Amino acid sequence: MEPLYARYPFRRDAREAVAAEAVDLATVVETEPAVVERARERVVTALEEGEVGDPVRDHRTELLSYPVARVLVSLVEERVLVRRYARAEATVARERIAADVGETAELKSVAATGLDLPALLAEFDLEGSVREAAAAGTAGPGVAGGAGSGAVDAASGGPTAFDAAAEYRIEVGAYLPLAADCWGDEWRLVNRSLADGEVPVSGTELLTLLGEAVRRRVEEGLPFDVPDPIAAALEPEAEELRELCAQLELVREIDTVVPELFPPCMKALLDDVQKGEHLPHHSRFAITAFLASIGMTTDEIVELYRVNSSFGEDMTRYQTDHIRGETSPTEYSPPSCATMQSYGDCVNMDDLCERIPHPMAYYEQRLDDEDEDDLEDWREAREEAEG
Repeated sequence: MEPLYARYPFRRDAREAVAAEAVDLATVVETEPAVVERARERVVTALEEGEVGDPVRDHRTELLSYPVARVLVSLVEERVLVRRYARAEATVARERIAADVGETAELKSVAATGLDLPALLAEFDLEGSVREAAAAGTAGPGVAGGAGSGAVDAASGGPTAFDAAAEYRIEVGAYLPLAADCWGDEWRLVNRSLADGEVPVSGTELLTLLGEAVRRRVEEGLPFDVPDPIAAALEPEAEELRELCAQLELVREIDTVVPELFPPCMKALLDDVQKGEHLPHHSRFAITAFLASIGMTTDEIVELYRVNSSFGEDMTRYQTDHIRGETSPTEYSPPSCATMQSYGDCVNMDDLCERIPHPMAYYEQRLDDEDEDDLEDWREAREEAEG
């Protein structure tokens, strides 16, 4: 099986390759423990870290672990697992797409991986919906000489190469479903310069939208009915995942706000909020998702942001409700420690940080280490001070 299939197992040609070899998943799960272990790792890492773990060298094992992972997710039948798994696969796919077709990729990457931008757009039926915008003073769309790389298909106007510095145009009908679950007011159509039925996006934003296309593809059809022989063979792994989901459910039921026990990263972000400093979108998302996950209401979170000079109540309320899943199909969890590090929001690490993969796990541990009778909820203390 080709390396490309293992690298992008959600693609149609990868699925067709598995079908062409007449792979029997029941036989695989019973006779190929390496595939099952890699599938288990994909799902566990998705839950704990928001990724799918490092790929194994054997391309066949890596590819087959994807459909087996989907089986495991289906056996557990937890909506939170479906969401987290799909997002994790999409996160990794986006990173790989950026490396394979991005401007930092070597020119030989297309030959080495077999992947290019037109193939990706065609994969998600977007080949006629995305084009590279023409730069001022150059030929119009569909003619070589547009913005960025200038690599444009003369017949369709579709880009033939990716340039992160270029601006692209995507048809509004294709844009809306892909941007619907993207967090941040910059994705709202009202904040875009819609013209001739097209929405402008940067190269980086186009990658984000492709990541959303991957997430929707992965999530599609999950969970599904699993044949009894396969379900029986995978029951130990499925039970482990159920227990892990149960532990995460306990974390989500935390309803205690004690800022001095927050992980260092969230303490720093909360301090910035209370100082009225402007936070980047990823930082604002992280602290808002964290506060929502520990029991704070939308009204309480909105009140925290009032000290900011650029505070807009309607937008803050909209964003918070979106994160909570009240106005979106997804209830967002705070980013993992790995994600916080990648965005530069991981600061002031302590000894516990070295052993904990997620800010929520850190906070839960700190709460467990304290005497519950000695804990004073910040919200109650604030009400007493104001009352």
